[in-house]
Amino acid sequence: MKPAGPILVVEDIVKRFDTPDGALTAIDRVSFDVAPGEFLAVIGPSGCGKSTLFNVIGGLIDGYQGRVSVAGETVRGPHAALGMVFQEESTFPWRTVIENVAFPLEIAGVAKAERIERARHFVALVGLAGFERRYPAELSGGMRQRVSMARTLASEPKILLMDEPFAALDEQTRLLLGDKVLQIQQELKQTTLLITHNITEAVQLSDRILVMTYRPGRVKRVVSIDLPRPRTSEIVSSDAFGHYVAQIWSDLREEATRGMQDAEAHSRRERATP
Repeated sequence: MKPAGPILVVEDIVKRFDTPDGALTAIDRVSFDVAPGEFLAVIGPSGCGKSTLFNVIGGLIDGYQGRVSVAGETVRGPHAALGMVFQEESTFPWRTVIENVAFPLEIAGVAKAERIERARHFVALVGLAGFERRYPAELSGGMRQRVSMARTLASEPKILLMDEPFAALDEQTRLLLGDKVLQIQQELKQTTLLITHNITEAVQLSDRILVMTYRPGRVKRVVSIDLPRPRTSEIVSSDAFGHYVAQIWSDLREEATRGMQDAEAHSRRERATP
């Protein structure tokens, strides 16, 4: 049987922004693809254009060169096949957990009984059964982020895009939520693209990791993670895991150093300006 082609293709993306100091190239000729059911992480230092890339793929910004396609269809704006989970808190405080998760189905015109049933399924999938009637203010930060994930998954996207979804959480919670993400990804065979700056998180979750350079963001290396699945956070203590973390940190350290030097030079110029 002929293997399936990639479900997501990113081709030669270049995105520039106008700034007071002139044109700034945020990402430069970035290309990669993602196979159906694959978990790909994109990692890089602050300022490498990770979130810009996320917004380009998600159809949230335009004015870039290159092409993004899903199952062969060019993305020209928000796309039903792309579900997005953001770093910022995005639950509706006036809606219960079940109402939050059912919201996209309500907008899509799904009958109430069906959308509540489907919402219950995804609430249970993210480990929040029993919290359906709670409001976001009654939940921890990690639980609220799981509500956001369940709401996105309820739309049954072909590709789940996540931009630093656990950045505001402590390391223990991140690892445990990583286990939940792995469980969900395994059960749904969900194609997932994760934007992160956390090396442990990237290695824990991914099949491949795309390492980006400091600005302009380019693909520096793609690392295949040959760790067994199903996978849990227990693997963090293994020698093989530590090898991958060290390898990726070696790449990132050089780029992060460039970023710090650039920031320091910019600060000196600002202080020197009368």
